[in-house]
Amino acid sequence: MAKTQAILIRDLGGPDVLRLEEVDLAAPAAGEVQIRHAAVGLNFIDVYFRTGLYKAPNGLPFVPGKEAAGTVTAVGLGVTDFRVGDRVAYAGADGAYAVERNVATRHLVKVPDEIPLETAAAMMLKGMTAEYLLNRTYKVGPGTVLLFHAAAGGVGLIAGQWAKALGATVIGTAGSPEKIELALRHGYDHVIDYRNDDFVARVKDLTGGKGVDVVYDSVGRDVFPRSLDCLKPRGMWVLFGQSSGPVETFDMSLLAQKGSLYATRPSLFAYIATPAELAACANSLFDVVRSNKVRININQTYPLADARRAHEDLESRKTSGTTLLIP
Repeated sequence: MAKTQAILIRDLGGPDVLRLEEVDLAAPAAGEVQIRHAAVGLNFIDVYFRTGLYKAPNGLPFVPGKEAAGTVTAVGLGVTDFRVGDRVAYAGADGAYAVERNVATRHLVKVPDEIPLETAAAMMLKGMTAEYLLNRTYKVGPGTVLLFHAAAGGVGLIAGQWAKALGATVIGTAGSPEKIELALRHGYDHVIDYRNDDFVARVKDLTGGKGVDVVYDSVGRDVFPRSLDCLKPRGMWVLFGQSSGPVETFDMSLLAQKGSLYATRPSLFAYIATPAELAACANSLFDVVRSNKVRININQTYPLADARRAHEDLESRKTSGTTLLIP
């Protein structure tokens, strides 16, 4: 059996539990291909699995990571849609923090020749998240006014550009002058310094007291329930992450009190559950990137062996935009 290297988590906890180890690499099984990764995406969901906030599907030990791009090096029995040499990417197949791995073809999409593999690795999870949020969770278009928390994050920078291309008025929050400037260069009309300003009051000022149609919230506890106070009557609060911690259980009557609001807790994987849904989502993303309406900027890279430092920087908010681990 061949060998490769991967980051293994043997115990739940802080970034120190991330360790590079030599692991076995079997031949791909039926319905699988083997991939040599060019780059692996770093996402906050990786932290949730590392700490145990989200439960790893197969228990301990496990290889974290859900997003990467690379080249097919072998195919398993019955695989007809992919062949050796194909450039592929995925989001949603656990075990991405590895030099090489096997992955079921149901998770894969082919990467267009015009898109570098590093760019594909940087945008699959974040970009497809932006796609479903803006196009399917709440249909953004001309006249939409929205608030996007963590505007300088990986999803935020993609969503700001995409929402602006769709004709929306785009308001964001960020936590430093550098991040505010970064978001303003990526589609945002206004960016609020949440560390120094009352974002609810600023949203009301910017909207003439009306509020926004939709709040996209990946922060969670630290901005709840104030996010609800930013919404118009019958507006929608979209909680798609919890970087500051989970929102505690709340009384549903709060939605009525604040204007007959809607609330949803979506996840990408429910939106790409079938091969057809995955292909449609990915192709929409590829199209908007190839059109140059959305730029994918890789702001930080770390060697795969430095996954611990990458997690430390992510959690301490030292990173902005997209981060890659390079095998």
